[in-house]
Amino acid sequence: MTALDAVSVIRAKRDGAALTDAQIDWVLDAYVRGEVAEEQMAALAMAICWRGMDRREVARWTAAMIDSGRRVTIPDLDRPTVDKHSTGGVGDKITLVLTPLVAACGAAVPQLSGRGLGHTGGTLDKLEAIPGWRSDLTKDQFEAQLRDVGAVVAAAGPDLAPADARLYALRDVTGTVESIPLIAASILSKKIAEGTGALVLDVKVGSGAFMKTEEHARELAETMVALGTDSGVRTAALLTDMSAPLGRTAGNALEVAEAVEVLAGGGPADVVELTLALAREMLTLVGLDRVDPADVLADGRAMDVWRRMVTAQGGDPDAPLPVAAEHHEIRAETSGVLTGVDAFAVGIAAWRLGAGRARKENPVSAAAGVTLRQSRGDQVRAGDVLAVLATDDAARIPGAVDALAEAFTVGPAAEPVPPLIRGRVG
Repeated sequence: MTALDAVSVIRAKRDGAALTDAQIDWVLDAYVRGEVAEEQMAALAMAICWRGMDRREVARWTAAMIDSGRRVTIPDLDRPTVDKHSTGGVGDKITLVLTPLVAACGAAVPQLSGRGLGHTGGTLDKLEAIPGWRSDLTKDQFEAQLRDVGAVVAAAGPDLAPADARLYALRDVTGTVESIPLIAASILSKKIAEGTGALVLDVKVGSGAFMKTEEHARELAETMVALGTDSGVRTAALLTDMSAPLGRTAGNALEVAEAVEVLAGGGPADVVELTLALAREMLTLVGLDRVDPADVLADGRAMDVWRRMVTAQGGDPDAPLPVAAEHHEIRAETSGVLTGVDAFAVGIAAWRLGAGRARKENPVSAAAGVTLRQSRGDQVRAGDVLAVLATDDAARIPGAVDALAEAFTVGPAAEPVPPLIRGRVG
């Protein structure tokens, strides 16, 4: 009989063995109950990071995390349900546009989102920049809004995959965030527990993403698509570029303003392109592919749903967004073509300005962030403004400036820009 104690489980994975179903079920349940200590789970996470997991192990680990809490029961609706999840990037405000857009196309979008950590922003932090908007909804409020509006973005709540919530925080401080099995199980446990019928994954690749190479991004996408499919959720994934920030803003209120600009028919071309690509994937999965989301975005129907969605959660869609007290310009030192904008550096700068947090419990500034004045391929002259930093605390500016010291590359001629959509899985 397989031993069910923390040290035996750690040793098994350390030595390269596949964990049994019983070991996985026991260790996650015992961790939530406090029987497995933090240092023991940290050791197991490191062993998994080093040794990996096979498909059966990842599926069982995911199921055990789901079973550690409740499952959301989606009410009977007159429309199919579909959700989207991004693995995290810089300037990624896509959910803000995509959720009302897909709802306006005829689907229901039950979006349970999270907060930012480190250099990547969180959807809830962004929406909370809207005066009055709240993320904490009761079960009845969530279901009523999904039925009436077709779109809801809310906090997952502590009882949704609580094992993952504890393990996520532990991984962040033990150098095990990058483990593909643990990333896949973390994301899919929450999405499967959420109860959606279909799921599209936006797997980022590049300097501003957790997956720096296309090989690792594809491995993560394939693992998650298999997990979703095996659990009865129709699942597909797009690999998308995150070598430069998405759009021109990184920061909570700044990104909300840019999302509203897209909903109004404008906005940066890359934000529009990715939003429409993900919308088409979502609509295809639920049999609504005869609807063209570009038309729905252009004629204002998506904006109408946005306004209803924000209002339903206590927000005022017409209220002015917060504006930072302090601003600082980053200027080009030489003339030429802007050939690179390091997404990771921009994310770190926004974080240092106050837009992000170092620990989950830290507050964030709604107004802080970075606005890019130039994009890759633009001609610039020495002295041109490349970016504007915004913060409520002037003492934060030097650290942000340091983060951007080598973020902008200016060369003599334009260089090829990688495609925004780099692949598809599923």
